[in-house]
Amino acid sequence: QVQLVESGGGLVQAGGSLRLSCTASGRTFSNYAMGWFRQAPGKGREFVAAISHSGGSTYSADSVKGRFTISRDNAKNTVYLQMNSLKPEDTAVYYCAADPRPLLVVVTTTPDYWGQGTQVTVSS
Repeated sequence: QVQLVESGGGLVQAGGSLRLSCTASGRTFSNYAMGWFRQAPGKGREFVAAISHSGGSTYSADSVKGRFTISRDNAKNTVYLQMNSLKPEDTAVYYCAADPRPLLVVVTTTPDYWGQGTQVTVSS
């Protein structure tokens, strides 16, 4: 199985930027579609963005389109989430996820593997 470790979270003012990273180990990284999800206090988990095994296809939630960008570097076993124009409503724990099945599995169902999460707090 694959192990995932997120980093890059923190406290930022509204309008600011952060880049989250998720590094994988244990299996061939390019065998997995990758995704980012988030969970705000008192709310359910929400899909944020996903990227295909090769990086050629991506999906993003409407709430983050135009502000967040997902990318991956298969040589570094890492997926990134560049977050710009952050809003207080983006405050959440952000989780990285991986699944060996097609990209749409990450988008529409629950991926198989998850990281421990990293906190993002956006102050107004």
